[in-house]
Amino acid sequence: MAEKSVSKHLNNLEKLFAANDPVLQKTVKVYQDLDELKQEIGLIDPDETSARQVSWWPLVSTLGGYSSAKSDFINRYFNINLHSSRHKFTVLQYTPQPNPVTLPGNALDADHRLPFYQISRDIENIQAGEGSKINSYLELITVNSNPLKNRLVIDAPVVNAASENLATAMLRKHVINISDLVLVFTDLFEVEPALISETINDIVENQDSNKFIFVVDHSEINIDNFKAQEIAASWQRRLGEFGIFTGQFLVLSQNGDLSLIEQRLQNLNNDRSYRILGSLEKSIRDIDDVVFEEVESALDTWKERCNATTLIVLGFLIMLMLFAEIAMGILDLLLDPIIGPLIILTVIAILTPIHVMVSRVHAKFIIKQLHKRQKQLNIPEDLAGLYEKSLSFWRVLLPTTSPVGKNKKNRKRLGAMIEQTKDLVQALNDQFSHTRQAEQYRPITDPYNGENF
Repeated sequence: MAEKSVSKHLNNLEKLFAANDPVLQKTVKVYQDLDELKQEIGLIDPDETSARQVSWWPLVSTLGGYSSAKSDFINRYFNINLHSSRHKFTVLQYTPQPNPVTLPGNALDADHRLPFYQISRDIENIQAGEGSKINSYLELITVNSNPLKNRLVIDAPVVNAASENLATAMLRKHVINISDLVLVFTDLFEVEPALISETINDIVENQDSNKFIFVVDHSEINIDNFKAQEIAASWQRRLGEFGIFTGQFLVLSQNGDLSLIEQRLQNLNNDRSYRILGSLEKSIRDIDDVVFEEVESALDTWKERCNATTLIVLGFLIMLMLFAEIAMGILDLLLDPIIGPLIILTVIAILTPIHVMVSRVHAKFIIKQLHKRQKQLNIPEDLAGLYEKSLSFWRVLLPTTSPVGKNKKNRKRLGAMIEQTKDLVQALNDQFSHTRQAEQYRPITDPYNGENF
């Protein structure tokens, strides 16, 4: 792959993981192969990368209800004194600076290294006019907290009838999907059922991902292990009524044991790696399963409309010839071995530019439909870009509706990428299955701020 086609983002990622994380370094190289294919067929621009579709930070998120349990836990666990906005999605990031700094939502929306990159476009797609109000939905707070090193925390706002809308529901779903660990404080389930129904559905959809810890807050009292188990079992039965049957439980108390959270946070780098590889495999499979299928369907529709229009024009020409036969006896000319073929060639010469012109007109309508379809599917690949690459002169004339790039060669390339992804998952698995304990990765230096990533 030519160096000029590798995005700056991918180059930075490769340098970031080169010395400390060989699995993610190799993952970056698979992303380079995927980008090369996507650029060839018009799905992304030369300076763009699919790697921006996933956050490379280890991510922890928190969900909670009206009580202060969630914010009290964050302040206590991360040793900070912070009151994040209760109506915004707040990203907490480590900084060596002594004083916390609050940055607006567009700092997240514009930075491809952080979660919520270009999320304003998704907000605008589902709720017109709200994409420009990104600062009312998101904020970034940098704090000097050692437990925050090497990870990001996303604190989701309280579910509130006054501020709940399509955008906040989408953002909450997005947070659950991208997180490696989600701390769900059980006061969330005390909120009015109608307000949290979508959030519960999102938890149910992701419950098999082993990313949830349900936190029961009794931090004001001492609770022994037996009582804590009873409380956890009670909540387990209650959540079963919502369709939630998996996940770990933690009962917070004055003498509570936080080793469960400590253990999960220690394993966050591995969780992040599995998440990125899962996202990579999905991106590869989507080329064949979603992108090619959508564009091929659009090409089918376009070809049918073009042919129908050209047939109408041909029918009109045949009618003219019939009138000419009645008036002038042109049929004898058509049967002439010299003049007949010339007439047919003339008709073809007239129909060909007409067919090309008609094809271009219909293509404009199809392109608009593909832009809408891309928004409906919420995918980053430029469906219209692949479609336009499939409109070469000969493809307009010949009866082919297969998108450019949908061939054995590229399917073989996609298959090879999937196999590489599976090999990398196996490499992660081997870290736990070997008799000799795999060495812990050393802290990774974030080239963007000089601190641990």
